Formats: sequence, C-alpha cells, structure tokens
Amino acid sequence: MPRDRADGPPGDPTRPVTIAYIAESAGVSIPTVSKVINGRSGVAADTRARVEALVRQYGYRKPAPTQRSRMLELVFDELGDMWGVEIIRGVERVAREHRLGVVLTEFGPQRNAVRYWIDDTLTRRPACIVTVAQLAEDQHDQLRARGIPFVVFDPTVELPDDVPFVGATNWTGGRTATRHLVELGHRRIAMIAGPDQVLCCRARLDGYRSALEAAGLPVESDLVVRADLTREGGHAAALGLLDRPQRPTAIFASNDLQALGVYQAARVLGLSVPRDLSVVGFDDLPVAALVDPPLTTVRQPLTEMAATATELALALGRGERTPRVGLELATTLSVRGSTAPPAT
Repeated sequence: MPRDRADGPPGDPTRPVTIAYIAESAGVSIPTVSKVINGRSGVAADTRARVEALVRQYGYRKPAPTQRSRMLELVFDELGDMWGVEIIRGVERVAREHRLGVVLTEFGPQRNAVRYWIDDTLTRRPACIVTVAQLAEDQHDQLRARGIPFVVFDPTVELPDDVPFVGATNWTGGRTATRHLVELGHRRIAMIAGPDQVLCCRARLDGYRSALEAAGLPVESDLVVRADLTREGGHAAALGLLDRPQRPTAIFASNDLQALGVYQAARVLGLSVPRDLSVVGFDDLPVAALVDPPLTTVRQPLTEMAATATELALALGRGERTPRVGLELATTLSVRGSTAPPAT
C-alpha cells in the first residue's frame, strides 16, 4: 500500500481521497484514472478494472463542480501572424454577446510556458477554452477532470474522435483554387505546399492534386515545393520555381503570406502578375485586397470559425448536446486581379 499522504488513505473524513491517491495506489497516471472515472476509452481492460476496484474500495466521489469564472480563454502557440487578429476578433465578438472577459495566452516559440499554463488555467477555471495551440492528451484529460470545456481551432494534427474542433474545408479550397487556374487555361501550375506534418497543408495539397487529375493534367513532383507558411518561405520557394527554363505560368500558395513572397520573387525576376504569372493564395487576410494587384485567394472564414468555436465551447459548458463534435466551415474563392489566362 502507498505511504500516508495528505490526500489519503481513506478512513479520516478530514482527508478525502483524491484522484492522485488512487493513481498512486493503482500504479498508473492521473490522466488514466481520469479516463476511467469519466468513462472514456483508451484504457486497458485490466487497468480499468483495477482502478474501478480502488474507486469502489475508497468510496471516491467526483467533486461537485465549482462555479467557473466569467472569463473565457484563447490559447496560441505563437501570436505573430496576421490571421491571429481575425481569430481574436471572432472570439471577442461572442464574448461580448455573453458578457464574458477574454484571457489571451501565448506559449511562445519554444512553448516554454505550456507546463505552467495548465496549472494556472485549472486555478482560473475559465468558462471555456478555445485553443489554437495543439494540446497534449493528458492536458485534455486534466481539463475534462475539472469540468472545463474546450474546443480546438483548426487542428494541425489528427485528433481523437471525442475532441471537439472547428476547422475549414481545406481540401475543397485547394481543389477550387487549382480548378480556377485550370479553367483560365494554365497547364503548368505549381504549388508551394506547407509543412507536411500540418494537417490543413496536406489537405490543400491533396485538393490541388485532385483538381489536376480531374482535368487530365499530370501531377509533376518538381512543381510542388514545400516551404514555411511565411512570406520568406514563399519568396524562396518561388525563386526556385520561376528561375527555370520551363517555369510555371501559375502558382498556388498554401497561404496568403507565401503568396506575398511569390509577388516579391516575381518582381525580382522582372515578371509581371498576372501577365507573366498568376498567383492564388489561401486565407483571404485583409492585406490580400490591398496588395497590387489584389490577390485572388481562397477565403477561410477565420472570424466566423473562431466565433463558432467559442459558441460550441460555451454550449458544451452549459451541458448541451451538440449534433457533431467536429465542424468544418466552407471555404470560397475570392477572385481578384492576380489571376488571368496565361500569355500566348
């Protein structure tokens, strides 16, 4: 048996048993005990039986939920890109309607703050959490154990089936962007893809490939270049694509920042957009309509996605049943001045 601690063993009513004590007694982690108590999957049968036996033996009862604060929390890994402003706008819109405050958390480039954040958040007990940052499974479990609802915004990795999220139709957006260029008459269409480990980037690339195959065009591996989702990444990738004897006549970039880098590369090489090169981005940030020429781009409804994620998190906090755990909002193509038929 484990040694005496402040959270056990039972027998002294002034020292009620805790999840931590049951975990130590069973020789498992606290998240594992949380899964068993909350009826979640992902626990081996013998482990589940051992934990359930200890729960019955010690007479453990889930603590009554305490009142959550009148604050909701928005969590970023790093708040450095323009799209973050659109997300904040959507969250704050819903917060105002429900008369809630907003706590903004940023982990930083190295995620140095994440280990302290979970403890601070459990103490704050926000009404709900919208997380752009990707949390670990044990952090999901700790939030659930404290009754703090959360929704993942635009997940970059595959999530367990029971984790609520709001995203966009990235595959459809990639297909729509590429089909637009095909219909203009382009046949050498390059794509600047994002990092392969990012889920939305893979979906946009798959949409690009699908549109080419549907048009009977070859998917040429040398026309696909991976780059960071930054202006600098788009600039370097575009220089490599355009400084070729048989350069592409159109480039589909994985986001608007990459597309701005393509504009810069075209100017360096003396090419005109869209006379010599058509460019399509993805996101439809406010800057897309301000550049010269205005950027044709796939509109990802970031503000609406953030508002939807916040409403979903609040609904979960009220104990409402939602029709679906995951929601995807539709993308649309905003056609502007950066695309035209290829020069003859």
